[in-house]
Amino acid sequence: MPCMLLLETATKNCSVALSEGNQLLAIREEATAHYSHAEQLHQFVLEVLAEANKKISDLDAIVVSGGPGSYTGLRIGISAAKGYGYALQIPLISLNTLDVLAQQIQIKKGSIIPLLDARRMEVYSKVLTSTYEISAQTKAEIIDAHSFDQLEGPIHLLGDGQFKCKGVVLHKDIHFHEEIVYPSARNMVSLAYKKFNARLFEDLAYYEPNYLKEFNGGN
Repeated sequence: MPCMLLLETATKNCSVALSEGNQLLAIREEATAHYSHAEQLHQFVLEVLAEANKKISDLDAIVVSGGPGSYTGLRIGISAAKGYGYALQIPLISLNTLDVLAQQIQIKKGSIIPLLDARRMEVYSKVLTSTYEISAQTKAEIIDAHSFDQLEGPIHLLGDGQFKCKGVVLHKDIHFHEEIVYPSARNMVSLAYKKFNARLFEDLAYYEPNYLKEFNGGN
């Protein structure tokens, strides 16, 4: 079973996990108002390895949340992932951040809409079915009263971008999941395991995250 290090740094939640096959072995995470990922990330890596009684040389792959999200957070995660990948000569796996976020909810029917704050009234969004199939691709969009009108209900919103929709979006069958704010490395495990088995690896030299938008300071 592959031993994988999972890094989720696309939002204010710095989240690091270790998995073996489809099983979570250890996790460390902390959400802060300011991006302190650069200080926390490598310490969290050491802690999850120690908890699982693993060495860095035991790793078979590095998994990173590839956006969309914070430019600063993504750069920190990608830089660390590439560093480990080069040093250990192991493959890099990238996951869509919104797919990771969506794994925190299970529904029987309707749509799952993970949303991340993209400044002002804009969000990064993706629409998934109840079985996590893609219904609408990842994009940056401005929220207004008619957002998601094209979708039959129920629609389930999660992530820190959902708060921009409250009192604005007029969809008749809308459900907010306010307890789900940030993606977590714990929800990367099954997605990463599937990609590992399918040998869906990134090019370490040329891989770049999906920013969706141009960088502006403070994000």
